[in-house]
Amino acid sequence: MSVGEGAVVRAVEERTLSCPECRATVRVDDRFSVWCQDCDWNVDPQPPEEDDDRLERVRRAMARRHGERLYAEIAAGGSLRAHRDRASIPALALALAVHAVTLALLLGGLWCVIAGWGGWGIVPGALLLLLAWVLRPRSPRPRGADPELLRADAPELYALVDDVARVVGTRSVDRIVVTTEVNASVRVHGVRGRRWLALGLPLWEILTPQQRVALLGHELAHYSNGDTRHGVVVGTAYRSLATWHYVFLPITDPAAAEMLANVLFTVPRLALHGLLELLDHLTLRAAQRAEYLADREAARAGSTEAAVGLMDRLLVAESVTVALRREANRAALTGPRGARAADAHAVGIWERLRTDIAAIPESEYERQRRVGARRGHSVDSAHPPTHLRRACLLLGPAADAVVTLDEDRARRVESELAPARTTVARTVVRDGC
Repeated sequence: MSVGEGAVVRAVEERTLSCPECRATVRVDDRFSVWCQDCDWNVDPQPPEEDDDRLERVRRAMARRHGERLYAEIAAGGSLRAHRDRASIPALALALAVHAVTLALLLGGLWCVIAGWGGWGIVPGALLLLLAWVLRPRSPRPRGADPELLRADAPELYALVDDVARVVGTRSVDRIVVTTEVNASVRVHGVRGRRWLALGLPLWEILTPQQRVALLGHELAHYSNGDTRHGVVVGTAYRSLATWHYVFLPITDPAAAEMLANVLFTVPRLALHGLLELLDHLTLRAAQRAEYLADREAARAGSTEAAVGLMDRLLVAESVTVALRREANRAALTGPRGARAADAHAVGIWERLRTDIAAIPESEYERQRRVGARRGHSVDSAHPPTHLRRACLLLGPAADAVVTLDEDRARRVESELAPARTTVARTVVRDGC
């Protein structure tokens, strides 16, 4: 079995029925929703759950709108290039204002503590310093439980990342962390701008070697495509505003004093909500363009075919999550969740996952693509709809791979990932995905 691929080991009994809408012949696979490819009958049998977070709903609506507009421009022959748009200037100004407030809290707290030392001034000073610490600009850190790979531990993997970084026109990463997420991401941490790559092993395991190259190309391209949200100033300001908004969220089931706090917090909460929506609006078009650009670099690094295949894998990410939850549930049913039991059940988990995903028929991928077009499916609220990203990759001539992950090199990378694969498998079995 080649690296990154699974083998279907069970036979699937297929039946047929007549579509109740158009009378076309419909093939039935009991593992997946039954639907008609001719008239879309039952293509989306379960409507999506409504998101309770109003801000998240607004973000997704804006992301879909901007993504559709950008795709229409690209399809009409518009250029797709990295640049700072006019909205980046007010976005930067707003981000600097956010950091200025945090700095004012810090300086005000220091002044109160120094000027009021030995008196009551130390109390408000300490409170202001505490607020400045909570609201300080910060970059997301990897979880301490996630295994980290150093260059000395994984020279072949780092060499692959280096090769892809050169193709997309940026420098490589300083750290690689392996996570349980069905995703991958890049971040900048600290004043020195150290880069780290979070490699979600469940996603990595279901990809072919060239799709893995495309994944790396997409993530690394965020450093070279003008994505303001990945910048230090705007990115940290965005997270600071999100932290402020969280602090002022109303308390559920409040007591009398907490009800008063909820009322007093209403105005600042609404103001912060408005600032977050404004920063979203100012940066979203650039973020959407950056995703399309990153997809183009993914195709250049790993090939258009691989980048399109990566989009299809993202459409079935929920199936990956369900499969891993099933593994955790099976482990829980077999006995106590001790270390020895987790180790025993973790053996072969990635092979079983690849088998499950490889057994998904093309008809289910097509259904997911059509559902995605209806719902505006995206990886998160910052990404354009996945079906538009896929369609954009298919515009124009197909690109061949610049970086080739051949079988020997893929095997060496797999060998370096082996300890992390075991650790993440134990985490999935113990805690789920």
